Amino acid sequence: MSRPVLYCAITNHGFGHCVRMASVAAAVQKMNPEILLVMVTTAPRWLLESYIDGDFIYRPRAFDIGVIQRDSIQMDLRATLAKMNDFRQRQGQIVAGEVEFIRVNRVSLIFADIPAMVAEVAQKAGIPCWMMSNFAWDFIYRPWGENFKPIVSWLESCYGKCDRLFRLPMHEEMSSFNHKEDMGLTGGNPRYPEEELRNKFNLKKSKEKTILLSFGGLGLQSIPYHNLNLFPDWQFISFDKNAPDLPNLLKVTDSYLRPVDFMPLCGKIMTKPGYSTFAEAMRLDLPLIVLDRQGFAETPLLMDGLKKYSYHQILTNEQFFESDWIFLKQELNPPLTKEKLRKNGTEVIAQEIVNYLNN
Repeated sequence: MSRPVLYCAITNHGFGHCVRMASVAAAVQKMNPEILLVMVTTAPRWLLESYIDGDFIYRPRAFDIGVIQRDSIQMDLRATLAKMNDFRQRQGQIVAGEVEFIRVNRVSLIFADIPAMVAEVAQKAGIPCWMMSNFAWDFIYRPWGENFKPIVSWLESCYGKCDRLFRLPMHEEMSSFNHKEDMGLTGGNPRYPEEELRNKFNLKKSKEKTILLSFGGLGLQSIPYHNLNLFPDWQFISFDKNAPDLPNLLKVTDSYLRPVDFMPLCGKIMTKPGYSTFAEAMRLDLPLIVLDRQGFAETPLLMDGLKKYSYHQILTNEQFFESDWIFLKQELNPPLTKEKLRKNGTEVIAQEIVNYLNN
């Protein structure tokens, strides 16, 4: 008998969508190693390998662009519109190529986060399409005016053909989808005992004085690293390969290691608004210091969730870029509610996929 094949399509934007998809795919593989994963993304293979221990097929294809950004904060709307119009015009060619791949490889299920076009692929291939996200791209583009209206209508039409949506916490309504199920937080689990990482990287500071700087795959061009000199008895950890060499900054360059692996060593995570970092930190009950990002429709959803469920601080651009970071020594804001988000989204979604593919 041939192995069940799961086709995982990932939106072409930053690393966050790839992280949460790879988390679920890895859980699927652990539950049933017979399931063959096809990871369809332009994100780098090393990022997938940092979450997925077993074999998978890497298929570098793009169905969308998300938002073109110069870094984690600045967006380029004109370039985004041009690229999305290009995808829309090439849809027939792209869909035909993927339908052929799916038939040749006997794919049983498409699972996506959250490129709309793959719902068309699934329909033409005659297999179901399931998706997961806390937002869809029609929601992001809708406030951007008349020029984006044709793109929004196209995306709404595609999303309407999705058979099942796993809606993640801190979500928009996702009104284009017909079948929605609310899930808990997704993300990876730390892979190493704390002491192992402490010994390997000579990390001796307490959790309270250890800060993870995590600004996603796009990075941030102008992190004021000079401020770290004001905290000589603190430990900072960064995955930014372009960060300066400082005595109290650990630059992690091993691509197999992930921010979530270091989170248990840290008292706070400093980041920008992004679901995957928020979710992995919240799964571990870790406070977040967040640089606010304006103009991105997902941001208010995430910031509301941050205030409601997590100990937190919210920084203005001036506080982050122009101050002496005295906020690191200030009290955190407590969550506004005692209500807790479920933390089992990765496992529940993976189990649903395994159940379907086992039938």
